[in-house]
Amino acid sequence: MEPPSQNLKTTPLLSLGRFHISEDYGFLLPHPLKQLPDYFRPWMEIANELPHLIESHQLQARVNKMPLLNCQFLKSYREQRLAHLVLSFMTMGYVWQRGETQPEEVLPRNLALPLVEVSRNLGLPPILVHSDLVLTNWTPRDPERPLEIGNLDLIVSFPGGESLHGFILVTVLVEKAAVPGIKALVEAVNAISQRSQNALLQALQRLRLSIQEITRTLGQMHDYVDPDIFYAVIRIFLSGWKDNPAMPVGLIYEGVSTEPLEYSGGSAAQSTVLHAFDEFLGICHSKESADFLHRMREYMPPSHKDFIEEIQSSPSLRDHILSSENSQLLTAYNQCVEALVDLRSYHIAVVTKYLITAAAKAKGRRPNPLPGPSQALEERGTGGTVVLSFLKSVRDKTLEAILHQRD
Repeated sequence: MEPPSQNLKTTPLLSLGRFHISEDYGFLLPHPLKQLPDYFRPWMEIANELPHLIESHQLQARVNKMPLLNCQFLKSYREQRLAHLVLSFMTMGYVWQRGETQPEEVLPRNLALPLVEVSRNLGLPPILVHSDLVLTNWTPRDPERPLEIGNLDLIVSFPGGESLHGFILVTVLVEKAAVPGIKALVEAVNAISQRSQNALLQALQRLRLSIQEITRTLGQMHDYVDPDIFYAVIRIFLSGWKDNPAMPVGLIYEGVSTEPLEYSGGSAAQSTVLHAFDEFLGICHSKESADFLHRMREYMPPSHKDFIEEIQSSPSLRDHILSSENSQLLTAYNQCVEALVDLRSYHIAVVTKYLITAAAKAKGRRPNPLPGPSQALEERGTGGTVVLSFLKSVRDKTLEAILHQRD
């Protein structure tokens, strides 16, 4: 009798390189470009002046005069990522230049066509996403010094000054803090397939430390970001045109579609980090939360989404721990889950400060001359969710993953 051949297959070891994930920078794009070739100077000139052009309400006029450029002159992957960053920042500024009450409902063809073409090449949607705002939008002042906020600059910016700078760069550092956890996750998946309990235990301990470091790093928001400026100035430029009462039908991309298209705004849910941790730890979210989180995967670079799916299809960590009856593994697993609960509780506190409390304060104020606070979005995150109920559900479902020793 022949043995079942499918059980004899050796699973290839998981590696970061297969998914274009950096051993040093994780999901951050290593060494992002700051300049495009000279042919694209009209884009870069606008991008370099973006905060001023938005604040002075001159951006739309400048974009309308911009030549329609040919994306075929973008030669490398890095050039395409920078082009998507520049064009998507321009798009958000163009749509929201006059604030939430007067969004621009048509994106002109000289911006819409190249944005859509670059988006198709990269497998990204034609809107600002986390991989633009954060993963591609950082540069060290001194490459020899460590990555810390005083040694980092943005490549493209919005109004919001130091708070905008802080919001994006603290998120860059959060992604950097996740790197040991991503590497530990890969080591743990391989340890399960190789049945190495000791390697798995050590990997789980490193994962917990990384999650705790992410939480500590997120705390730098309080040092660098003013809640009133985030709410009244920055937030509008991260808002999309799906599930947004300010743009109920979406945005027309001229030359692309005669019908409006709908895309969600930037959201922390577009970061691959917690999706990967959730899949590895076997966290099961409610249908509504899971549907939103899965939709956000379409806003990630395709190789990052593939990484999540690879983890999802790997042997179950929870099943392995329960079948091993190893109390050390069970304790280490639960400590990872508890660290993730703590991170999500902390994120709820941050969102409450920067969104809910800031919204209440803004109600009593005269409108800012800049595009004003997003009244229609008061309880919604920039991705379109009713934010606190979503975050609390995700946190509570994480807590439910705690394993109990079998009698």
